[in-house]
Amino acid sequence: MAAEAERLEPEAAAPEDAVGEVADAVDGEPGDPHLLLGNRLNLHLYPRGCHRLLHLCAQRAPQLLEVEFLQLSGHEDPRLLEATLAQVPANLQHLRSLVLRGGQQQDVLGACSRGFLTTLPAGLSGLARLAHLDLSFNSLETLPACVPHMRGLSTLLLSYNCLSELPDSLGALPSLSFLSVSHNCLQTLPPALGSLSTLQRLDLSENLLDTLPPEIGDLSSLTELNLASNRLQGLPISLVGLRSLRFLILHSNLLTSVPSGLAHLPLLARLDLRDNQLRDVPPELLDAPFARLQGNPLGKALPASHSAPETPVTREMPRLFLNSDLDSFLVTPQGCLVTLACGVRLRFPAGATADPVNIHYRLRLPEPRLVPLGPHDALLSAVLELRPHGVAFQQEVDLWLLFVPPRARRCREVVVRTLSGDSWSDLETHLEEEAPKRLWAHCQVPHFSWFLVVSRPVSNTCLVPPEGTLLCSSGHPGVKVTFPPGATDEPRRVRMQVVHMAGRELRALLEEPGAAASPLLCLSQRGTASFLQPVTVQLPLPPGVTGLSLDRTCLHLLYWAPPAAAWDDITAQAALEITHLYARFRVTHFSWYWLWHTTRSCVQGLARKAWERLRLHQVNLIALQRRRDPEQVLLQCLPRRKVDATLQRLLDRYRGPEPSDTVEMFEGEKFFAAFEKGIDVDADRPDCVEGRICFVFYSHLKNLKEVYVTTALDRRAQAVRGQVSFYRGAVSEEVPEEAAAARQRKGADSLWMATLPIKLPRLRGSQGPERGRGASLSLAPLNLGDAETGFLTQSNLLNVAGRLGTDWPAVALHLGMPYRELQRVQHEFRDDLDGQIRCMLFSWAERQAGQPGAVGLLVRALEQSDRLDIAEEVRAILELGRRKYKDSIQRASLAPRDLAPPKPSASQSPESAQA
Repeated sequence: MAAEAERLEPEAAAPEDAVGEVADAVDGEPGDPHLLLGNRLNLHLYPRGCHRLLHLCAQRAPQLLEVEFLQLSGHEDPRLLEATLAQVPANLQHLRSLVLRGGQQQDVLGACSRGFLTTLPAGLSGLARLAHLDLSFNSLETLPACVPHMRGLSTLLLSYNCLSELPDSLGALPSLSFLSVSHNCLQTLPPALGSLSTLQRLDLSENLLDTLPPEIGDLSSLTELNLASNRLQGLPISLVGLRSLRFLILHSNLLTSVPSGLAHLPLLARLDLRDNQLRDVPPELLDAPFARLQGNPLGKALPASHSAPETPVTREMPRLFLNSDLDSFLVTPQGCLVTLACGVRLRFPAGATADPVNIHYRLRLPEPRLVPLGPHDALLSAVLELRPHGVAFQQEVDLWLLFVPPRARRCREVVVRTLSGDSWSDLETHLEEEAPKRLWAHCQVPHFSWFLVVSRPVSNTCLVPPEGTLLCSSGHPGVKVTFPPGATDEPRRVRMQVVHMAGRELRALLEEPGAAASPLLCLSQRGTASFLQPVTVQLPLPPGVTGLSLDRTCLHLLYWAPPAAAWDDITAQAALEITHLYARFRVTHFSWYWLWHTTRSCVQGLARKAWERLRLHQVNLIALQRRRDPEQVLLQCLPRRKVDATLQRLLDRYRGPEPSDTVEMFEGEKFFAAFEKGIDVDADRPDCVEGRICFVFYSHLKNLKEVYVTTALDRRAQAVRGQVSFYRGAVSEEVPEEAAAARQRKGADSLWMATLPIKLPRLRGSQGPERGRGASLSLAPLNLGDAETGFLTQSNLLNVAGRLGTDWPAVALHLGMPYRELQRVQHEFRDDLDGQIRCMLFSWAERQAGQPGAVGLLVRALEQSDRLDIAEEVRAILELGRRKYKDSIQRASLAPRDLAPPKPSASQSPESAQA
């Protein structure tokens, strides 16, 4: 079960305080004519939803009598929420559905966080027509006493709470048909549960149940029963009496046996018993098509339909769920299952280590020096570092890396690439699907190092013995390499990769309707020694060309040997043997080969352009400004096919010019953005060099950065109209200050790619350059954090305060500020928004001074308040501080060698050497 984010509860207040807050809410909340539409009142979509409902109740709005569906957020202040719910029975008498879910906010892992709801007012039992009650994703520790008295309930949803037991009175609900209590802490079930004669669906998964009461067999209407991921060691025989049961889910328990009568349930369509401890299974279940039995240590072999490749999970193995605040964990000889916040899973089998080992991990942003890519490879993930490097495990460790699958998968494969010693190699990788657009790359590793997920052309390898062998391409059956006897005097490992080029692209490049090319063949081997005997290579003739009609003067065999810049035409040197469909030739060493059919006589230069065309991506550049904070600028480089969908998603929060014209970029190509005409970057960032934001383009990753900009010009007189220009390469002194000069040199070798306008609006009223900077503040210097994890200084906090705007109350509540304290700050600085923000943030910071985890708490609060932009900026500040700290340690020769990133070496994999 995923670890839940810590809940920040407001401090308790006296009852009269809550009454005062309610009165303030009723008096001060303006009406909204669009709140009541039809019979639904969806206040979970609005900030201060409780205040709005209280205002409607105080007005005695006649439309309230028509409301049948009400939704409120469980993240409201609990005292205010309880007072609001107390008004519901008298004002919403026809209510049929009440939804009080938490989960509208997310924790640092991206999971839904729980609301603050812990109870319900007793008066809600008077809702005679209520049929649907949803209390999911809250903090209930006991079932509210009013729930068993809601006699009309047909659906009760209690998932993702903290319930440790259910009361016997729950069995008194005569109409209940669906009960969900998954992801709680239930250890036992009340026998009265069997009295729910109308219950059809029961979900008790992800709890702590070790036994079931026999009365569960009395649920005569039950069609679905989910007991997955509990601690059940046995099942009551009464389960065979559930004659209406269609789905019985029991995977991930500790079951050692099951009643044989389950196989004879007349309507049973699915019985899931995976990952238990079953050793003896009734023969009827072994042959049942609806039974799933994988992952059990059965004493007898399973039929082929039930066999499973995975190793049974040891149920006693500890499970660890680490959030982003932790960068290490302890592995003992007992083994463990570890889930990291960065989309990584690890499984250490029992006995993998003889002694406890502390494992450190870090997810690095990709950059060329960390990412070894071949010419046709694509990066699919960030770079994962696991330390200590090189420590060998006594058993291989399972590693899962999460990635988004590439769009084009024909004749391509996904592998995990790792650094072993001084060279990079690809591990045997298996893909496991979690969702249609989320896959896990699973591999086994003998030791820890650097890991990344790569998409590459399908690779076929073989070990060539002195007796000779045949190597065929699995993606293109017509491509073969024949090794004769005596080609090598000792076994030699060779590899083949084949890349396809669309004929229309080649014809457009050559401007020749009849031009065609065979697949591009790359042959590589370990070592550089030539073969002792010529090796025969077979390539299919270009599409549309046959040996019967071939004009041999139009056939060209092209050859490229890295690191040469050009392709060579070796048709005259190679003795081409032409059949009806294939061309064969002999070589003594390996490289790249390509067969062309064209009337052009000189094709070497065209071959280089065609090869580059295979590796280029067509992209557009965008620059958008946040609508409520124009100083926040979003910069992104997008593949052309994703531009429209991305803009549609962003334009409700951002505005800006049309995307740039289409430009072409290589995978892993560096480029940077430079703000010009009076606009500059307003932060010290690790990716900012001389005021320019550095990027590396990876086609399957989000090439996105959000920055804050400033200007030295006077914005009180007029708006500042600047621009941002994008240039190829790393930051260089030779890049012109403005884009105009570079635009004049636009061409194949031009550095300039695009220029987009940026406008900072004129400041009005009392706004000025010092706004949000705390020029008038007189605060004691303070630092949050430490030197190793990174500091936030007073200047950093002032910068955060200047960005929060009207979102500051949400951030304050997530930081743990009591609601009454928040109202005090609003009242004290009622005409000064900046004063409200600074008072809140610095008073919190002063209380947190010297406390561990304060910076992490601030980042989580920003994320939970949907201010990911500021959270990313804080992370960038911390990363810069950590980098400076480690640099200072390394200069003093105190840093461990594992902290240094891998350096490129001549012994990298063949693909990376060719890149």
